[in-house]
Amino acid sequence: MKNVIRTIKRETGFDPQAPELIYRAHRDSRVKYWFYSILISLAVLMFLPWTQNINAAGTVTTLYQDQRPQELNTIIPGRIIKWWVKEGDMVKKGDTIVQLADVKDDYLDPDLVERTEEQLKSKQLKIDFYQQKIKATQSQVIALEQSRDFKIAAMENKLEQLKRKVLSDSAELVAAEIDLGIATLQFSRAKQMFSDGIIALTELERRTAQFNKMQAFATEKQQKLLNTRQDLAITRIEMLGVRQDADDKIFKARSEIAGAQSEVASTGGDLAKNTNQLANYVIRGSQRWLIAPQDGQVNNARKQGLNEMVKEGETIAEIVPTQTDLAVELFVAPQDLVLVNKGQEVRLIFDGFPAIVFSGWPAASYGTFLGEVIAVETNVNINGKFRILVVPGKREKAWPVNVRFGAGVKGFAMLKNVSIWYELWRQINGFPPEYYKPVTAEKDKKK
Repeated sequence: MKNVIRTIKRETGFDPQAPELIYRAHRDSRVKYWFYSILISLAVLMFLPWTQNINAAGTVTTLYQDQRPQELNTIIPGRIIKWWVKEGDMVKKGDTIVQLADVKDDYLDPDLVERTEEQLKSKQLKIDFYQQKIKATQSQVIALEQSRDFKIAAMENKLEQLKRKVLSDSAELVAAEIDLGIATLQFSRAKQMFSDGIIALTELERRTAQFNKMQAFATEKQQKLLNTRQDLAITRIEMLGVRQDADDKIFKARSEIAGAQSEVASTGGDLAKNTNQLANYVIRGSQRWLIAPQDGQVNNARKQGLNEMVKEGETIAEIVPTQTDLAVELFVAPQDLVLVNKGQEVRLIFDGFPAIVFSGWPAASYGTFLGEVIAVETNVNINGKFRILVVPGKREKAWPVNVRFGAGVKGFAMLKNVSIWYELWRQINGFPPEYYKPVTAEKDKKK
């Protein structure tokens, strides 16, 4: 190096090491000023506010369960005979998606519903017949009871008459016995007087005839009394026979009523069973057409083409509803769960939408959207994290219209505002963010 300097000095006459030839050797250095400026700027920067936050990832979902993709499942086993839509088609609630044909032997009859209705009419007619029979038999029972009561009343009257006749015949028998006693006494006296020759033979014969006559009259009255008593006993027996005969007929009629009522009950059970079968047949027939439960788009058809067999409860396709209330589900680590509260603000970044993010300065970020926590689940998911639900915030712009169900999302839950130096100190020492409860959470707690 020294040889090169000597050669330059000899050939040119200039000394390369001369002070005036050095670049800006005569000027003062400003590096220290720049150093002090940067140092002061960093010191000022350290006292700027910084918003602590929790990072979490998740997906776009819906707030209500019926707005999420719905599986269209078959209710009955069958065979696909026609597709009314194709994948990607928009359908309205009630539109037919697939038409099935039943494959069970019990439901192959095309006139199954009509035949079951005929069975129902037959059962109903049978019930009406037995009900009419019950009414007729009940009327017959009433007539038998009235006839029995009438005959018994007539026989009771006859019994009363016979009882009075027995009293009359008894009185006549007593009178006849008294007359017979007088005639017997007179006959005895006449025989004595005839033996003594006091009276003539004709007088004895007259008194003998009178005695015989009184004796026959008494016998007649006695026989009449016995006949009347016998008629009284016969009438009582006849009354018992009439009662027994009428009771037998009434019991038989009531037995027929009970049998008819049993038939009505049995037929009524069959009628109810057939009615249930008819309702099942009608409902099963309507289930051969798979209907869209709501407006949406048909996606993910599981069966391809016609004549494919499907099982009961098997998924045929999916319907994604068109009307949705979007929400975001974020999964928070267990150590950060205590820092998340209902009503807390969250900044969101949707996949596919450009964003410039300054996590500590949300106001300076671009492409983020505001959300609000509405639910914090208390059970851990299979990924070992806790799920929170976030809905659009009300004080900023709405979420993008083109956001779809299942899209990826990154979220930043906004926490307490601190200085940058404190945040750096916290990060270096591994301390958790500041625990606090937002004003909305405190108000909800007071309510």
